[in-house]
Amino acid sequence: MTQTLADMRRDYTRDGLSEDQAPAEPFSLFQHWFGDAVKTEQLPVEPNAMTLATVDAEGRPHCRVLLLKGLDERGFTFFTNYDSAKGEQLLANPFAAMTFFWPALERQVRIEGRVERVTPAESDAYYQVRPLGSRLGAWASPQSRVIRDRGELESLLADTEKRFLDKAPNCPPHWGGYRLLPERIEFWQGRPSRLHDRLNYRLVDGAWVRERLAP
Repeated sequence: MTQTLADMRRDYTRDGLSEDQAPAEPFSLFQHWFGDAVKTEQLPVEPNAMTLATVDAEGRPHCRVLLLKGLDERGFTFFTNYDSAKGEQLLANPFAAMTFFWPALERQVRIEGRVERVTPAESDAYYQVRPLGSRLGAWASPQSRVIRDRGELESLLADTEKRFLDKAPNCPPHWGGYRLLPERIEFWQGRPSRLHDRLNYRLVDGAWVRERLAP
């Protein structure tokens, strides 16, 4: 390595985040920041990529990167296999945290709250607009389960393709969406000398409270 980990640092100078720039509720600010990310971030960065953290029945945390696929005033939606490891963890402990990081904008958003399944109709609506390969993959892959090798997965896909050779695949009963209902959303804007801006929104008795956190 030409540079040690201790020497790896970057000064953030692009922007700031003040209270007079922030609305009373967090959703419009998130949508504004997300729009900026869509316009600014360059491939291979996916603006809707986020880290999802869950906790299993033994209290052990787990993290992975997923794609956000829905956003409205109710919350933040993603889709997966209900029988996957994350599905089992959410069944045991229906709370999660999301983190979005947009490096070109020097911004981060952290979201925490309760998670619930979306309706079957919502899951089916999203499933039907996915590419055919992704729809077949939802049937073929026993997500998070141990398999012998790549050949076993390809064999499962081949069997699935035969099954749906003459008809369009329907949404599997073991696959669908989750919605994170936010109770806390923190907006982080990088600033020089690590004196970053952090505006935190907390849901208290149905109303959002905005506060500044020290960096």
